[in-house]
Amino acid sequence: MLNREEILSIFEKTGAMLTGHFVLTSGRHSDRYFQCARVLEHPRYCELLCRELARGWINEGLKDVDTVIGPALGGILVSYEVARALGARSLFTERENGVMTLRRGFVLSPGERVLVVEDVITTGGSVREVIAVVREAGAQVVGAAALVDRSNGTVDLGVPLRALLTVPAVSYSPEECPLCRQGIPAVKPGSRHLSGAGGTPRG
Repeated sequence: MLNREEILSIFEKTGAMLTGHFVLTSGRHSDRYFQCARVLEHPRYCELLCRELARGWINEGLKDVDTVIGPALGGILVSYEVARALGARSLFTERENGVMTLRRGFVLSPGERVLVVEDVITTGGSVREVIAVVREAGAQVVGAAALVDRSNGTVDLGVPLRALLTVPAVSYSPEECPLCRQGIPAVKPGSRHLSGAGGTPRG
């Protein structure tokens, strides 16, 4: 079983926890960004963290999960490894014309018990979209899980949420961002090499 310090150590040594000036998926700005792809690129850490995430649900008696599902791209590997730990099926959703949907022949059945997962939750927007897809199919959302909850436990998804790390989400609207006022260039993660664009690994 991993404690918080051990989990943080994994994020830091893989360069998955960055500091700088970032534009988040929500459009808000922040001086901290969790680039979970950097930790998930290491299969042993991916398995270890996702197994720990699954353990949290097992300890609460949630063993009868039929399917684990996450949004592409961040939720794909998390979904796969959590599903493997739970002995469940793994799916992922994608955006088609801007709308979150199931593609590639994936199907959910009415009454199917589904756990929704994500790598990082800040406002919970993507997870809510996945939850809507699951419910439209008639399946039951039993909960949500994430490697990192940047809302510090304040996001309300309407279902139980568990995360390996719960951290304060210090973020600003573009108009109120102090980093913008200082003239520090903002980086949208995924658009450039972060280590060369104002984001430097911690640790």
